[in-house]
Amino acid sequence: FTPTSDRQISQQRSKTTNRSTERQSHDRTAPDRILRLHAVLDRTGLTRATLYRKIQAGTFPKQVRIATRCTGWRESAIREWMCNPMFYEAGNAS
Repeated sequence: FTPTSDRQISQQRSKTTNRSTERQSHDRTAPDRILRLHAVLDRTGLTRATLYRKIQAGTFPKQVRIATRCTGWRESAIREWMCNPMFYEAGNAS
């Protein structure tokens, strides 16, 4: 066991806080990614049928068209849904 001073502990906490703050600010400035169906199902734990049923009910974010036969979901919309899935409404999404 190596004794550490209060100053060293404070510096370590400061470094940890700075790293987490940098990550959070990077998340806000990073471009919004588009997630495909498989990634959305993995992240949410929903089945395909439940996901599309929730979209129809307006309780899950709508898809974004990527190409003629290709859609995905904005990562930010999925993150928002995951914060409060019980009370999410697609009309209130950004």
